[in-house]
Amino acid sequence: MQSKRPNILIIQADQLAAQALPCYGNQVVQAPNLDSLAEDGVVFDSAYCNNPLCAPSRFSMMSGQHTSRIEAFDNGAEFPGDIPTFAHYLRVNGYQTCLSGKMHFVGADQMHGFEERLTTDVYPADHGWAPDWRHPEHRFDWWYHNMSSITQAGPCERTNQIDFDDETEFYAVRKIYDVARSDDDRPFCLVCSFTDPHDPYNCPKEHWDRYDHESIDLPRVGTLPDQELDPHSRRLRAAYQADVTKITNEDIKNARRAYYGQISYIDDKIGKLLKALDDTGMKEDTIILFTADHGDMLGEKGLWFKMSLFEGSARVPLLVHAPKRFGAKRVDTPVSLVDLLPTLLDVSDDPHLKEPADTMDGESLVPLLENGDGAESRTVISEFLGEGAIAPCFMVRRESYKYIYSQPDPPQLYDLRSDPEELTNLAGSPEYSQIEKELHQVVLDHQDPEKVHQAVLASQDRRRLVFSAHMTGKHTPWDFQPVHDASIKYMRNHLDLNDVEGRARIDSKK
Repeated sequence: MQSKRPNILIIQADQLAAQALPCYGNQVVQAPNLDSLAEDGVVFDSAYCNNPLCAPSRFSMMSGQHTSRIEAFDNGAEFPGDIPTFAHYLRVNGYQTCLSGKMHFVGADQMHGFEERLTTDVYPADHGWAPDWRHPEHRFDWWYHNMSSITQAGPCERTNQIDFDDETEFYAVRKIYDVARSDDDRPFCLVCSFTDPHDPYNCPKEHWDRYDHESIDLPRVGTLPDQELDPHSRRLRAAYQADVTKITNEDIKNARRAYYGQISYIDDKIGKLLKALDDTGMKEDTIILFTADHGDMLGEKGLWFKMSLFEGSARVPLLVHAPKRFGAKRVDTPVSLVDLLPTLLDVSDDPHLKEPADTMDGESLVPLLENGDGAESRTVISEFLGEGAIAPCFMVRRESYKYIYSQPDPPQLYDLRSDPEELTNLAGSPEYSQIEKELHQVVLDHQDPEKVHQAVLASQDRRRLVFSAHMTGKHTPWDFQPVHDASIKYMRNHLDLNDVEGRARIDSKK
């Protein structure tokens, strides 16, 4: 028996750029299951992550707070265990909360409100991936990105990521069936989080073969000369060695073809999740939310991966499918992942929406889901505080304008309506001085850049020492260890066979 409150299925991809999906205009990629969600759902055309890096983006999304506020600066920063997440709120309010797949939690708490976790994570849970802003020229070669993801792109039979995502899908699908045949009548919130299409750009040959090589598009804006790049972009290219690695157009096409194949691979898995919901009769009562932790530059301007505040990296897909609640529409109003926590509390009638236990930096998306674009303007803030930077980077998106600020660098201002490729920097132009002044004030009202800078440096120093200690002598990992108790699976002699078979059976729909 299902509660009247909706079930919630959150599907997250890793490093999936919005512009790579057909529902956002891509004419090459094949993703029919995502297309079906978009056709009957609400598509947010201007959705952003709040930090274009895996772990901090997820911590921000789960807590509804900006990463600088909770000091979740980078992929080696701890997610504090006393920060309420949407899993905490929903669980207290009567939901089953379950995670299958990646969430890149760093620290001893590997649950963060989830009642059940079905898999381990694909990345480490310790402080080992802390960058060093005091020595920006230093490369951590054992974990920094490099251009081998592009030069070695192509089809394959197995990868680390395929192994992980196959496991993620298997346990998430089984969880849906288990919910359907359980006596637990609480609604569920299941997060299924894949690591594809994150680099390296390799996909199963089946998905590689779905694409004609000649149809693979090259970047709209090719590699720009250094003098035409902003300083942060130049530093990023140096950080992942794009400045010293020669790549050809064929390398780029191979990387993009493999990336598209990875998207199709994930889309197939989404289809299996949707089938499980349909098979169990739960699809109509389930709100399905699809997003990504950040995007991928995919060679635009000669940039790859994430870590940039340009659109390819900072903008994410955001689809909400609940046709019985929200009619199909497209929403252009800027929103971001910190809006998900208050949105989930809103759709689940959680009383904490009005009196939260902690700060909420986002706003519920329900008014936009119900009514589409409103008259009110929303302001989105994103931050980058990780490797490749030398100081905090901030982005403000309001209406069609985007402002990027970091103390050591010249500011950037773009009008995305007339300049979607972000090629014409309007900062310093007298015509746009008032807009630049207003958006700069948004940054200063949001955070003191120098204070955040000092906090990042101090945090990096502490974490490098702690990590060094953890790696000395006996190693006690924080990585989540999934336990699957075989003594209660299938048939055991302390159970009644008739009861086991009866509970496990789910009849086909007639």
